[in-house]
Amino acid sequence: MVEHRRAVRVLLLDPEDRVLLLRGMDPAEPGTTWWITPGGGIEPGEGPEEAARRELAEEIGLTDVDWGPLVAYGTAEFSFRGREYRQEQWFRLARTTRTAVSLAESGADEHALLLALRWWTLGELRTTGETVHPRGLARLVARVLTDGPPEQPVRL
Repeated sequence: MVEHRRAVRVLLLDPEDRVLLLRGMDPAEPGTTWWITPGGGIEPGEGPEEAARRELAEEIGLTDVDWGPLVAYGTAEFSFRGREYRQEQWFRLARTTRTAVSLAESGADEHALLLALRWWTLGELRTTGETVHPRGLARLVARVLTDGPPEQPVRL
C-alpha cells in the first residue's frame, strides 16, 4: 500500500548563492545515500510556510533566514524503511547569512537518517555523480539565480 503525504522542502541559499543539501540514507538500504534539500512532512493544520520554518529549525537549528516565496512543486515516489510513499511537495526559497550550520541540533529521528550537510555551488550540482533529489534541482537553482523566483511555482 502506498502512503500519501504532503511535504515542504527548503531551497536555502547562502550569500555566495550556494544551496544547502543534506546527505541522507534509508536504514532499510544500508550503503545507499542521496542528497536532499532540508524539509519534511507537513503536519495537520500546518501550511507549507509554517512547516518550512519548523523543519529548518528541527533539522539544522536555523531560524534566522529571509523567507521567499514557494518556487516549485512536484510529486516524489519513493520507499523508506520498507514503506512506499507518494509525496506531494513544495519548495520554498530562503536565504541566510549563517553558513556555519550543523546536524547537531536535529532530533533523534533525523540523526539516524541524516549523515552530513554541505553547501553546493550550481556548478557542483550540475556535474556531481552523486544522487541528488529532486532531479530538476540544478535547473531550479539556475532559474532562481538568473531570473529570480518565478511568479508562480514551477513543476519539477
